[in-house]
Amino acid sequence: MAALVAGGLVAGCGTTTMGQAADLAAVHGGHQDQDQQGQPIDMVKTTEADWRAVALALGRPGKLSADGTVYRVGFSRTDLKVTSHGVRIKPGFALGSYAAFARYADGSTMVMGDLVVTEPELPKVTDALQRRGIAQTAVHKHLLAQEPDVWWSHLHAVGRDPVAIARAVRAVLDQTATPAPAAPSSPPPINLDTSALEAAMGARGSNDGGIYKFSFARKETIASHGRVISAAMGVNTALNFQPTGGGKAAINGDLVMTAGEVQKVIQALRAGGIDIVELHQHALDDEPRLFYMHFWANADAVRLARALRAAVDASAVKPV
Repeated sequence: MAALVAGGLVAGCGTTTMGQAADLAAVHGGHQDQDQQGQPIDMVKTTEADWRAVALALGRPGKLSADGTVYRVGFSRTDLKVTSHGVRIKPGFALGSYAAFARYADGSTMVMGDLVVTEPELPKVTDALQRRGIAQTAVHKHLLAQEPDVWWSHLHAVGRDPVAIARAVRAVLDQTATPAPAAPSSPPPINLDTSALEAAMGARGSNDGGIYKFSFARKETIASHGRVISAAMGVNTALNFQPTGGGKAAINGDLVMTAGEVQKVIQALRAGGIDIVELHQHALDDEPRLFYMHFWANADAVRLARALRAAVDASAVKPV
């Protein structure tokens, strides 16, 4: 297995030499790469064919973003039966792992991702990330009063060989009971007034496996490790509505904010009767520094959408 570093790859097989330790430290130490003008390095456009070997290494296909810059592979935890405040959580609502790959003008590939892991799996996942030189950039929860306890572990790596990166991610994923992907199927209908939700949010939503979702991107350019990162890499506000009957929905997701926006977002959420779950970061060296807010409520869906709109409007984001 190859261990990944910010500028390339070094050989690794579960033990770490002194040279490898220095390279691993570079992953965790926030090493920055930039072009000669000091600007973050841009993503380059790719095709589905460019990522076939990555999909093979991961054991499942992904989806290329509309602009061709990000190849995102999902790992749904359909094996887990999780409840929060008595609501059975659907995989598409809050139990989806992913790894997002992007190629850059300097020939490097970056991966950012988030793995849903059970509490017994978390130490094994942490050790596997460290053995393979993949940075663990956040560990947190998305849900309150959950049974069983589930954690989310963010990952980050940069290297010259995207297939080696994918193999390393697959080795980490294999420390969990994440099942093989299911055959594609049509999503079930949404038992909510989606037109009213869209009107309240001021944005178009989408049906993802029976969950109605909205996504918003930051208005400014975001960089990590001297490279541009986009909403498709997970740098976005993601709002999820899971129908719970009678026009009600459970809501969960992420709100992405700068430091100056955090208190305004909290106030907007609480004014709308929405609970705060977590406040944390996803990356270690993003610029500008970004924070993420997880939230929860289960009430009239349109009323909650209006409350979420106020929180969205308190941050500098735009609909994707």
